[in-house]
Amino acid sequence: MTAAGSQEDRVRTVYLIATEESGDRLGGALMRELRARFGARVRFAGIGGHSMAGEGLVSLFPIEELSIIGFAAVVQRLPLILKLIRRAADAVLAAKPDILVIIDSPDFTHRVARRVRLRDPAIPIVDYVSPTVWAWRPGRARAMLGYVDHVMALLPFEPAEYRRLQGPPCSYVGHPLTEQFDSLRPSQTEQARRDAQPPVLLVLPGSRRSEVRHHAAAFGDSLAKLRRDGVAFEAVLPTTPHLEALVRAAVASWEVQPRIVVGEQEKRAAFRIAHAALAKSGTVTLELAIAGVPMVTAYRAGSLEIWIARRVVRPGTVILANLVIGDDVVPEFIQEDCVADRLAPAVRDLLGDTPARRRQLAGFARIDAILSTGDQTPSGRAADIVADVMQRRRSIG
Repeated sequence: MTAAGSQEDRVRTVYLIATEESGDRLGGALMRELRARFGARVRFAGIGGHSMAGEGLVSLFPIEELSIIGFAAVVQRLPLILKLIRRAADAVLAAKPDILVIIDSPDFTHRVARRVRLRDPAIPIVDYVSPTVWAWRPGRARAMLGYVDHVMALLPFEPAEYRRLQGPPCSYVGHPLTEQFDSLRPSQTEQARRDAQPPVLLVLPGSRRSEVRHHAAAFGDSLAKLRRDGVAFEAVLPTTPHLEALVRAAVASWEVQPRIVVGEQEKRAAFRIAHAALAKSGTVTLELAIAGVPMVTAYRAGSLEIWIARRVVRPGTVILANLVIGDDVVPEFIQEDCVADRLAPAVRDLLGDTPARRRQLAGFARIDAILSTGDQTPSGRAADIVADVMQRRRSIG
């Protein structure tokens, strides 16, 4: 066997780090694609959740240890976080992988990457899911040149932002939601329900415990105001199994009781018949836009988190659906504006055939073309980049 042949046949080690459920799903899909390319010639190590475990990963530690949100929570758990960062970096260095793939969660994964690069510059590092350098702390993009070899972006405008900010090479691989268009869009029967009376109004207070607590009162008051103003609607609140008890307790005192549906399939079914939505800002705004559901968005957080955010977040860059479309079609009500007197009239304006509703729908109609990745899946494009970076770094070495 030639030296080139033995090099080609050797087993490659890919070390992946994902600390949240969304990143875990990306990691699992990436592992499947890499295995399709390399077969038995690839092995995986790292940190992940259920999706990555399903692809054979034995996680260094349970990612639930890092299930935190908000600046205050980070400060309170800082000693544990720093300990886990050191542990993760030491594990990467001991594994001597052919590549390190960090997936989202930059407050954790980037600290690990910097430690790894400092101690072993030969390990190539790819960042899957760009931090929001276009919204706040833009200097991070240039700093990433020191420890990231390539950024795999979920949003089509991000490569241009990295060029503008003089960051590392960045490629748009596609958002995972592009693989789920059919599950978010109505059949003929579902469209008939979407157009029927009373209109279905989705209520989406958030996917984390703190988000539900911050938004429940304002959202409940908004439904009550709509009903008192004579607006007819059917309220549906999708949630997850781990939040169901909290959500039911939070809405128990609401004047208007929503129909609560639990689980991802039930959530998608609700999206397919919904006429409008009242939602906490976040990824769900892009899901709603893909589903063709006009929305009013809101965001409340702890006073410390809002105080910091208002000083570092670039204005006009909060709503993901607007960023992708390139137009501020979706309204947002933040902190003191997240009250029934502001939210209810905005929701009411979307329940009829109004200019505001038509403007949102016109913007949403452009999403397929904007997010398109051609005939390749996002995870397939990501696997191509990971394989290419491994190959190029081996050639340099």
